[in-house]
Amino acid sequence: MTDLNQTQEREALDQLLNRLLGAFEEKMPFNKLLGLKIESLHLEEVRLRIDMRDELIGNFVHGILHGGVIASVLDVAGGMIAIANAFHTKPQLTEAERMQGIDKSGTIDMRVDYLRPGRGEYFIATAQVLRSGRKVSVTRMELHNNEGVLIAVGTGSYIVG
Repeated sequence: MTDLNQTQEREALDQLLNRLLGAFEEKMPFNKLLGLKIESLHLEEVRLRIDMRDELIGNFVHGILHGGVIASVLDVAGGMIAIANAFHTKPQLTEAERMQGIDKSGTIDMRVDYLRPGRGEYFIATAQVLRSGRKVSVTRMELHNNEGVLIAVGTGSYIVG
């Protein structure tokens, strides 16, 4: 396959990802409650944004982001990149089969390391795949605030097959 064909195939898959995985932002009530927005979604990385709001504060004295919100945002980012990678490794699937795959995916295990208090105007979560198999993907996630300060990191295992 030529470089041009690979580039075109990758762009087509990125468009499909954005169409199908846009449901994470638009149709999942919990993600809407959190205010998650997809900044970018590609095979190599997902970037999600969440704006700080009073409803998301965990420590009212210091006004910092709740740890459960941090874990949730990292989990969504990890799950999205795991599914995106599964799309790439299973090119024979139809769009309908890919949607069914999303429905059957889920978190197996996740670890979060809280490095600093969640202070900021907004936060960006990123995720990349560390390893992907036929049924399970392992991902690495990070959460930074609007000043680029690393707030938390995580690793997650996701069922994708």
